[in-house]
Amino acid sequence: MSRYVQDLSKAMSQDGASQFQEVIRQELELSVKKELEKILTTAPSHEFEHTKKDLDGFRKLFHRFLQEKGPSVDWGKIQRPPEDSIQPYEKIKARGLPDNISSVLNKLVVVKLNGGLGTSMGCKGPKSLIGVRNENTFLDLTVQQIEHLNKTYNTDVPLVLMNSFNTDEDTKKILQKYSHCRVKIYTFNQSRYPRINKESLLPVAKDVSYSGENTEAWYPPGHGDIYASFYNSGLLDTLIGEGKEYIFVSNIDNLGATVDLYILNHLMNPPNGKPCEFVMEVTNKTRADVKGGTLTQYEGKLRLVEIAQVPKAHVDEFKSVSKFKIFNTNNLWISLAAVKRLQEQNAIDMEIIVNPKTLDGGLNVIQLETAVGAAIKSFENSLGINVPRSRFLPVKTTSDLLLVMSNLYSLNAGSLTMSEKREFPTVPLVKLGSSFTKVQDYLRRFESIPDMLELDHLTVSGDVTFGKNVSLKGTVIIIANHGDRIDIPPGAVLENKIVSGNLRILDH
Repeated sequence: MSRYVQDLSKAMSQDGASQFQEVIRQELELSVKKELEKILTTAPSHEFEHTKKDLDGFRKLFHRFLQEKGPSVDWGKIQRPPEDSIQPYEKIKARGLPDNISSVLNKLVVVKLNGGLGTSMGCKGPKSLIGVRNENTFLDLTVQQIEHLNKTYNTDVPLVLMNSFNTDEDTKKILQKYSHCRVKIYTFNQSRYPRINKESLLPVAKDVSYSGENTEAWYPPGHGDIYASFYNSGLLDTLIGEGKEYIFVSNIDNLGATVDLYILNHLMNPPNGKPCEFVMEVTNKTRADVKGGTLTQYEGKLRLVEIAQVPKAHVDEFKSVSKFKIFNTNNLWISLAAVKRLQEQNAIDMEIIVNPKTLDGGLNVIQLETAVGAAIKSFENSLGINVPRSRFLPVKTTSDLLLVMSNLYSLNAGSLTMSEKREFPTVPLVKLGSSFTKVQDYLRRFESIPDMLELDHLTVSGDVTFGKNVSLKGTVIIIANHGDRIDIPPGAVLENKIVSGNLRILDH
């Protein structure tokens, strides 16, 4: 609501104010409805139905946004989850595997969230096409993992990519290279919603195109959109028709999110006979994960609480590693039949995330999003499984990329596993400065990836380059001051060292 409206409503009596706000809200909804109808008239006939579904979905979300005020959780109602609602992975694994694991696998579909661009790492196009290991991209590794499963167990586990309008075209072009792989690959698109002006709360878009000045008018509304868009695409029904029962959903940039047969078996053969419709893999928090969403008990249901939903006074408590020990990895196992049922009953309830953005021209907008894990409370008999940290290996920055490219991991059939030569189960803390943010700059600064098996902590800042076969051990801090440059010479071994100033080794 604009500032003028807010001031006016404050000036009126409390009772009158709520009525007044209700009138304003209804008028705003009507204005948005008219704007969306105008946009819809610009849709070409072959896109009309699809666009209408998208805009209807947006209207529902916008209606809820206007109804809800303040943080969406009542802090007093948050409780620790009951003991049995978050199971240790060891207990799930101890059940072993049945002889008929192939028939269990044949009921699974792997879904990767593939809507993101590589812009934060200075790349154009889909993030899934960035090379992460031996020239392999995130997508290559995913296909290799599933092909290995299908060959090993003689199964037919398909891969489904949820693309966004940003990634769809480029991804489809690349998919041809997997036509000889033993993996069926399907795609469907996330919805496309209009961004809204922060002041007027009206859509920025004037028509359905997303080129020219309309490029920034649209956005994909977060991965919580998976339920509606999967259902709307018709693919959900197709897969149910083929006898598929569960999807394993994860972010394509989480290299630890491989198919786990023990978790799958637990779902297919529940120990108490009660089918579980939703499993969220959680893992123990470290200081680096204090902002991650956590599982709590809320009004008798498991509920994912994100930092954005926490009242300001309780944010520090939320971040505390002692009270909330786990966080959501976004590796989720969900029943297809349950998704269909809840989608048809319009019963999937996810909190709205309001994401403010500033467009290139300086216009402040907001985009309304939802998160896939937030729906856990809508499913029956949900469960958290506390998995090893190795199942959470996201690559969000070049610091993460350095870890997965290094000898800390070995690559086998598309899966990365921590090297047995590493003496500690945890990964080193790596902080690369702004000179390394973009992938191409990062690659230029390493002649080869250093040996990091015995590294605990690495901080690099400023204009620094690494020669071939460098070894890093213990805590290494390298800081080139502004205007200085540090070249770490080939073959150097840095153990518990601080290097600063100016260091250039010249070849004569």
